[in-house]
Amino acid sequence: MEGVLTPEVWIAVAERTGIPELRRTTRDEPDYDKLMHYRIGIMDAHGITLPQIQEVIAALPLLPGALEFLNELRRRTQVIILSDTFEQFAEPFMRQMAWPTLFCHRLVVKNDRIVGYQLRMPDQKRQSVAALQTLNYKVVAAGDSFNDTSMLVQANHGFLFHAPANVVQQFPQFPALNTYEELLARVTACL
Repeated sequence: MEGVLTPEVWIAVAERTGIPELRRTTRDEPDYDKLMHYRIGIMDAHGITLPQIQEVIAALPLLPGALEFLNELRRRTQVIILSDTFEQFAEPFMRQMAWPTLFCHRLVVKNDRIVGYQLRMPDQKRQSVAALQTLNYKVVAAGDSFNDTSMLVQANHGFLFHAPANVVQQFPQFPALNTYEELLARVTACL
């Protein structure tokens, strides 16, 4: 979701709080657990609360063209968003996107402080694709980061979208696309 349809939440939080260490995302760090513990430590050290993060998220628009792309895609097929975001972060984006189906994780919060997180399950994006395939669904997937690549491998067709050069270079087997028009055309051709 982030980087494909929405801005990167953590980059926006870093900009709003003036804490550059929070700019680190799954585009930079492939180990999600390591990344989240890093973020939680920084938020704890700076006293950043969940309501502060939610305030930042509430002000973020979708990426330009994302809603039009999503609406056109939904006219052609079913859409499920698989994300490593959290239920407590997603509502403003879901509202802007007319409430698509979202599979994501959950934060552990005490006294408005983020103290941990609960994964839906390890490698939930790939597991979700595999589960849909056991129901005889053909899955076309797109993502932009290291944490999307196992999903792209599992999918019947996988595409990198707005991916940074380091991800594109490490995963040349996936077509790297940069516009919603390109992505829509490639997804449609796979249906």
